[in-house]
Amino acid sequence: MSRQQESTSGTLFTLLSGALIGAAGVGWWLLTEAERRQRLKRQRSMLYAPRMQDGSEAFEANQYADRDDQLEHRVEQLNSAISDVRRQLEDLGSKS
Repeated sequence: MSRQQESTSGTLFTLLSGALIGAAGVGWWLLTEAERRQRLKRQRSMLYAPRMQDGSEAFEANQYADRDDQLEHRVEQLNSAISDVRRQLEDLGSKS
């Protein structure tokens, strides 16, 4: 009977130690995966981060501002043309 108890306690010890080793392995794997993902995320963000090394971004910002001004001017012209056409249509409608 004592031999069976030793066998049972030995098996239980083996199962517990295996579970602890397995949990440690899974924990280690999860940590390395998290670090790898963070590293990849940092690398990707560096690819899309603005580069302020040569000052070309300042020129690009000015180009965008010029485009916005041109677009705003063009919209004003189109609104004015639409108003002119509307007036002409109203004049034609009132003459009839």
